[in-house]
Amino acid sequence: MKLSVTRQRSLWWAISIAFAVISTLAMGLSIARLGAPLPLGLDFTGGTRLQLERDCTIANNCDGPIDVSAARQILAGQGLGTNVQEFGENEQGLVVRTTDLDVEARSQLEAALEAELGTFDPEKTQIDTVGPTVGRRLLRSGLLSLIVASLGIVGYLSIRFQLDYALFAIVALFHDVWITTGLFALLGLVTNFEADSLFIVALLTIVGFSVNDTVVIYDRVRETLKFNPNDDINDIVDDAVNQTLTRSINTTATTVLPLLAIFIFGGETLKYFALTLIVGFVLGAYSSIFIATAALALWREKHPQAAVLAADDENGDENGDESGDESGDGKTASLDESSSA
Repeated sequence: MKLSVTRQRSLWWAISIAFAVISTLAMGLSIARLGAPLPLGLDFTGGTRLQLERDCTIANNCDGPIDVSAARQILAGQGLGTNVQEFGENEQGLVVRTTDLDVEARSQLEAALEAELGTFDPEKTQIDTVGPTVGRRLLRSGLLSLIVASLGIVGYLSIRFQLDYALFAIVALFHDVWITTGLFALLGLVTNFEADSLFIVALLTIVGFSVNDTVVIYDRVRETLKFNPNDDINDIVDDAVNQTLTRSINTTATTVLPLLAIFIFGGETLKYFALTLIVGFVLGAYSSIFIATAALALWREKHPQAAVLAADDENGDENGDESGDESGDGKTASLDESSSA
């Protein structure tokens, strides 16, 4: 069965637009509720994060779920906001985020929560503190790294292919990053997910994976255009996609399977990191096949002179190489004759 990417581009783009709209709405809701497109973790905002879990070895200590509203009242009474979420099996755990607390203030907060909610297990208590200056610096560095990576990709693809190839590859990358961010904004509204420095690392990895898949398909398009410059661009793109489809699917599958194992069996720290990569890699394969290539075909169909210029450039390079080789051979022959004389 031959996949028709260009003839069904409206379907593929409608699917992407639907996910992009959902992502945009999720980020808008997150901004309204949390003041940021994503629930930012301690790495970026700074402050103190307490993760507390009831000690269920004590009789009657875990009879019911933790009363989050009572925890919020305690924090509000101490002027520490209301950022509280439950977690864990049977909702016996509590995650509290506040401004930077010293040891005394933190001990008072833990004592007040324990008096109201039950005894916490000290072995499961986690305390993280990051200064606000360090958090802002990490956030700026993460965003800057995404921008620099995107500009580097544009430059590389413009040199290796042409500017229109590069621009549509960036559109595909933006598609992957935007939808991934939106889906995790939605996840942050319903779970205790918070974006940390690992999330930025995952986005950069997604960018690299997606552009690698796009380059493979673009290379096949360019090769086919070189030998068949008069063929219809839609047929060329469809053939290129179908010739590389098995490779794209196999690469994505073999990459996602270990990540699924990490997501299922890994620790809490790597759980969302693996999930981010899974979502991004699947989106990267989708955008490489259905977004970047279909957009390139539509552009070249509307602007056929771009394809002509590309073919001329490639033919010029080949002719230059051949003439250079011939002249080089001629010079070598002349030198050999002179030596013989």
